[in-house]
Amino acid sequence: MGDDARGLLSVAQEAAGIASELIRTRLPGVVTAKGDRDMATEVDYAVERAVRDHLRERTPEIGFLGEEQAEGAGWEPGAGLRWVLDPVDGTVNFLHGLPLCAVSLGLVRGDVPVLGVIELPFLRSRHSAAEGLGATVDGEPIKVSAAAALDGALVSVGDFAVGDGAPEENRLRLAITGLLAGRAQRIRMFGSAAIDLAWVAEGRIDACLMMNNRPWDTAAGVAIAREAGALVVDRDGTPHTMRSTATVCATPGVLAEVLAVVREAHATYR
Repeated sequence: MGDDARGLLSVAQEAAGIASELIRTRLPGVVTAKGDRDMATEVDYAVERAVRDHLRERTPEIGFLGEEQAEGAGWEPGAGLRWVLDPVDGTVNFLHGLPLCAVSLGLVRGDVPVLGVIELPFLRSRHSAAEGLGATVDGEPIKVSAAAALDGALVSVGDFAVGDGAPEENRLRLAITGLLAGRAQRIRMFGSAAIDLAWVAEGRIDACLMMNNRPWDTAAGVAIAREAGALVVDRDGTPHTMRSTATVCATPGVLAEVLAVVREAHATYR
């Protein structure tokens, strides 16, 4: 990203700060159904508008994709840079008054995230990274844990699927969770992909698995995790991009065992 990285990171941090303040100070308001047990609040839409407007003013040459704008659309790679936003990652948590939700703002070049900011409004922390600049939380450098084996690893798993095809999709998720239950130190489900990835980067957890890959959920976290030393791959172990079918992120010492669990679950239950 060259000399522009620090400037773009500053712009992204400003935008995340605006979003975080809206989330902390507004009630969810009217809830809009987007599908089976999937919804957006007034705050989701307000945050997306505010962040989009800020970024268009500061970086008019860079495209923008927000989750609410992209509802029902697939990922279309572009040749240049594009901001990718999840205004409230963990909307269900937010609706229930749980503090585990995040603003997730990534910058993607083509199919690859190169910058990310994840703001946790109620925990008042900010994870940031840009390609070649390392990763930080609240300005302090972070790196992944030194976990060297799955039996000593804390692993988070992504939400179970809802909507059309959910029972079939969840067979694999349940299989993976069952195998991890017998091999990992413990399993957690936080309900936010951004938090999963940020906490691998920070070394709070040692791996996370999501058997899907929505760019607004993962763009920022993938950039941050990689800059902190995590390995982020698709379910087959190939490097993760915005067109991957899954998101597997782990400290180097446990990735091979995590992928072995995914392969075993696929072979047995698909």
